[in-house]
Amino acid sequence: MEVTCLLLLALIPFHCRGQGVYAPAQAQIVHAGQACVVKEDNISERVYTIREGDTLVLQCLVTGHPRPQVRWTKTAGSASDKFQETSVFNETLRIERIARTQGGRYYCKAENGVGVPAIKSIRVDVQYLDEPVLTVHQTVSDVRGNFYQEKTVFLRCTVNSNPPARFIWKRGSDTLSHSQDNGVDIYEPLYTQGETKVLKLKNLRPQDYASYTCQVSVRNVCGVPDKAVTFRLTNTTAPPALKLSVNETLVVNPGENVTVQCLLTGGDPLPQLQWSHGPGLLPLGALAQSGTLSIPSVQARDSGYYNCTATNNVGNPAKKTVNLLVRSMKNATFQITPDVIKESENIQLGQDLKLSCHVDAVPQEKVTYQWFKNGKPARMSKRLLVTRNDPELPAVTSSLELIDLHFSDYGTYLCVASFPGAPVPDLSVEVNISSETVPPTISVPKGRAVVTVREGSPAELQCEVRGKPRPPVLWSRVDKEAALLPSGLPLEETPDGKLRLEHVSRDMSGTYRCQTARYNGFNVRPREAQVQLNVQFPPEVEPSSQDVRQALGRPVLLRCSLLRGSPQRIASAVWRFKGQLLPPPPSVPVAAEAPDHSELRLDAVTRDSSGSYECSISNDVGSATCLFQVSAKAYSPEFYFDTPNPTRSHKLSKNYSYVLQWTQREPDAVDPLLNYRLSVRQNTCHFEDEKICGYTQDLTDNFDWTRQNALTQNPKRSPNTGPPTDISGTPEGYYMFIETSRPRELGDRARLVSPLYNASAKFYCVSFFYHMYGKHIGSLNLLVRSRNKGPLDTHAWSLSGNKGNVWQQAHVPINPSGPFQIIFEGVRGSGYLGDIAIDDVTLKKGECPRKQMDPNKVVVMPGSGAPRQPHPQLWGPMVIFLLALQR
Repeated sequence: MEVTCLLLLALIPFHCRGQGVYAPAQAQIVHAGQACVVKEDNISERVYTIREGDTLVLQCLVTGHPRPQVRWTKTAGSASDKFQETSVFNETLRIERIARTQGGRYYCKAENGVGVPAIKSIRVDVQYLDEPVLTVHQTVSDVRGNFYQEKTVFLRCTVNSNPPARFIWKRGSDTLSHSQDNGVDIYEPLYTQGETKVLKLKNLRPQDYASYTCQVSVRNVCGVPDKAVTFRLTNTTAPPALKLSVNETLVVNPGENVTVQCLLTGGDPLPQLQWSHGPGLLPLGALAQSGTLSIPSVQARDSGYYNCTATNNVGNPAKKTVNLLVRSMKNATFQITPDVIKESENIQLGQDLKLSCHVDAVPQEKVTYQWFKNGKPARMSKRLLVTRNDPELPAVTSSLELIDLHFSDYGTYLCVASFPGAPVPDLSVEVNISSETVPPTISVPKGRAVVTVREGSPAELQCEVRGKPRPPVLWSRVDKEAALLPSGLPLEETPDGKLRLEHVSRDMSGTYRCQTARYNGFNVRPREAQVQLNVQFPPEVEPSSQDVRQALGRPVLLRCSLLRGSPQRIASAVWRFKGQLLPPPPSVPVAAEAPDHSELRLDAVTRDSSGSYECSISNDVGSATCLFQVSAKAYSPEFYFDTPNPTRSHKLSKNYSYVLQWTQREPDAVDPLLNYRLSVRQNTCHFEDEKICGYTQDLTDNFDWTRQNALTQNPKRSPNTGPPTDISGTPEGYYMFIETSRPRELGDRARLVSPLYNASAKFYCVSFFYHMYGKHIGSLNLLVRSRNKGPLDTHAWSLSGNKGNVWQQAHVPINPSGPFQIIFEGVRGSGYLGDIAIDDVTLKKGECPRKQMDPNKVVVMPGSGAPRQPHPQLWGPMVIFLLALQR
């Protein structure tokens, strides 16, 4: 149902008429952030210009019934400062400290299922100017058959900016150009990253040795200042050159102190030296100073490439690299490989057998291996061959091969890996070869093929390995796309075959594979088995909460559905009405499929049967509840259109006419509506919300305004200054104030800045209450910041000195010429008894009341028995409250 009302704000009686209607969505984008300018370009495209680091606020004003849902999106990126999100479902899009990458076209899409969605867009242009970078390049060429050489210098200035920067080249304080000096050429090179201008000094002359400045500007757009960089060119200007005090590969023992010097051999101006480590940062405790890199007590983890780079913006940077290798050995492993030619997986007499030994070492190629049999060095023979670097295995792997295995070859073989002459402990691995050495088998213990646990509990998956020797067991996932274990690794080694999981979650459910490793055992095809993990968790149901409306006398069906759970079945469903247990609903026949929902039918809604219904569904692990609120009440009316400007106005009598339209959701589904009651109040900021109506603290002042009430006041606050409560007189009411105690000083300023308003009227009136009590009271100023051609603050109102322990009201007329903000400025007086407070700020279109309030007519603090300030007059911006009354 649509109800259209004509309301005359001079309290002329209004009338309403109604008819059934649904309204399609409509949308309009307005801005309320720190915009430099909002303009329409040549193709009627809305462009919102903002400086990098400021706050972007876009509002999508929507109309329609049912109330449209709003979604913000952005072309080629996110519509939020949280880049992992792809869209924002909110009528207001706010991005703090906007970055250049967040510029682009933003779309507001409003849809309500009636007609086509409404889509509006605006292009956000983020303005910035980085520091310019100046580099110098020199060339020397032969002229006229080597009779003399011509030296040319290129000064390249590069900057990133938006909009494109303007470049100005200066020699000393003189601006350079093609027309004034034939010895210079200024041009823009092709295929450069960022914006670049090159100053070419042709056939270098004595006067060309001077200081050169590259100045870049975006013409003060959004208040972005110009920037500049200077370079002094001399006859000794040269690119950097350097050398190292050590070889490019440096091998050291753990625990040694390492010192590497990076020595400059050329460069003017004096190059800057910098050490870096790839990948990652320099080791903890490392010191890089004046080109010298010192690493005390070096460890294996400090191995890697260390880079020394010299830069002076002349030519290309000079770079030298040291590959630091700290001797280390770890992870000694062995392999038993039966006769490969005969494709055997067992050890058999008369066939070949190969034993392999490997360690992970740094440097790998310096490792030596020794083989022992039964405690004695293994001797080479025609049947016993030792290979230091087996080509069939990982690099630097030693193998001992037994040809035509005899019974006498059975025994214990020991492989010892070492760094000759280095203080690094040897590593060894032992292999026993006998008739009992057999390849592995793997299986799951009886009753352990399926493991069922509850979410949050520990779980243990087990596979048993038999064979001699017994290799480690490797675990992996089978049925997951990511194929990662809970540890985050694709494979996890367990020496005893048990995979232990702590605090299992539902996403850990699935099939796990256990398989034998091909090291520390037989080098044969891995044996594998599988274990199923089932994680039980309580049910999830829908709806969690639902408002059910139905007319009296009509039936209602309530359904609570099981979305997911483990086990995925309903063990029990219990219904309650207002906390009282209801008889169970009819059960499902045995032959039927297990239900995934529970239903309760009310044959007729009555006043007695209206109220709260709960359905508790259990699956033997836990339970979840659906909540239904059943009533015959009408839904709250929704405004879907209103005229921001009066349809008729009578300025002399100050009567204004507005058209307000609202709709009634599903009027036939509830009891008939008898009438509506309409109430209005002014749009006033009471500072009750932490967001303080969109006001922000100015970043250029000395201190901030503070939001507080009587309950949050500092009990040790200064007496005889500041209000005890807000204008309402209640201890819960909030207000804004400035605290003038130390460290504040005389003249310190605190500024509170309103949101940005689009000027749609010639005159506005700012009304507010102020409290200025204390013998050291300074000043309270109201300023208007115009955003028409950049920020410009003008004084609109000012008051100074002690005005008593009372709230007083001010009405300040303003006439902004474009988008504007209002600023409350509190100035600290000569001492700490100077707290100033404000409350109940109202901005309304039109002129202020001609009869200004007597400044002596005050609102006295509660408890004094004095009368209170009457409510403000009715005209101006307002919030409409609508209440539907039923039979």
